[in-house]
Amino acid sequence: MDFSRPRCSPWRELVLVASLLACGIFQTSGQVSIVPFIGLEGYRSFLDLENIPEDAQEYSWHRGVNDSEGSMIVSYKPPSNSWQSGPMFSGRENVTTEGRLRIKNSMLNDTGNYTVRVDVSSGTHRATSWLEIREKESNPGISTNTTSVVEYMDSVAAFCHTNATTVTWYVNGIQVSSNDLMTISPDGKTLVILKVNRYDVILQCALENILGYLQKSAQIFLTVAYGPDSVWLRSDPSNFNGVLSAELGSKVEMKCTSTAFPEPKHRWIHNGSLLSVSEANITLPSLTWEQMGRYRCIVENPVAQLTMYRDVRIQRNPGQTGPFECPHQNWRTRPDGQGGKCASNFPASLMGAMDHQRR
Repeated sequence: MDFSRPRCSPWRELVLVASLLACGIFQTSGQVSIVPFIGLEGYRSFLDLENIPEDAQEYSWHRGVNDSEGSMIVSYKPPSNSWQSGPMFSGRENVTTEGRLRIKNSMLNDTGNYTVRVDVSSGTHRATSWLEIREKESNPGISTNTTSVVEYMDSVAAFCHTNATTVTWYVNGIQVSSNDLMTISPDGKTLVILKVNRYDVILQCALENILGYLQKSAQIFLTVAYGPDSVWLRSDPSNFNGVLSAELGSKVEMKCTSTAFPEPKHRWIHNGSLLSVSEANITLPSLTWEQMGRYRCIVENPVAQLTMYRDVRIQRNPGQTGPFECPHQNWRTRPDGQGGKCASNFPASLMGAMDHQRR
């Protein structure tokens, strides 16, 4: 694992102070010195120089407390901008143009003393310091009391499993803190979302290691049941204010849509009677008189325990002329035997005459 340098962290400042005190290193002001460093296995490590002479001719880094030729790791000559590797070079070390030693993909056996020799026109400067590589702490674990919840009805508790004292929480990749919707325990290891919503779907915790890097847990995905929020009933021909005008014999399509998860169940009622349709849409290939009337689409989410509906009334297109189907019981023959009309549309003045003729 190879990263760029971490962001500034109080951890690192404390580590450097502790390293200096532990090693008992006290450099005289104005002399070249090495800043001790505590790194982590798998990350980059750096040994920085202080009080670097401006006329440095060569930086030569060595493993151990002396600067012998056999202990050299790598050297850099600023005048010629050239590098040379030594017997202790492993392929992971490099000297920057500022003279610092950089070790990528640090290993535990990189721990030890390091010596730098800085050649200048007036002589040579030497300094020795300590590099310690520690084993990387495991990424935190994470668990929850449940992963299936109902929006605005259920809460969820997430637990971060780590020995770290500083824990941060992330919901959908965004760092969160205690607020009206969620609380974090004093030790930072428990997050409780009081009323989960459909957008609270990814939970994750993280610790900050001594280098200031975040080590994140695996992600936990929540399944949130919600809706239906509302129901739309679209039709062809289009309905206006819940009224659909269509010609008898024409094709009528109605589709019920909603926003819900999981996929909701659908029921249709026609003039108070439950239909056998369980789909979100109904198609009437050739509209008949019996198919006129009020339709209700019912959308139900059994998991969220929410139900909503929408009504539409199909009526005959007022502008329709010509033959159409009429229920037999509603048909009335004219007294003169020349045709007839549906009772619902037949003039009231002739209804009595037709009934009298039948009697």
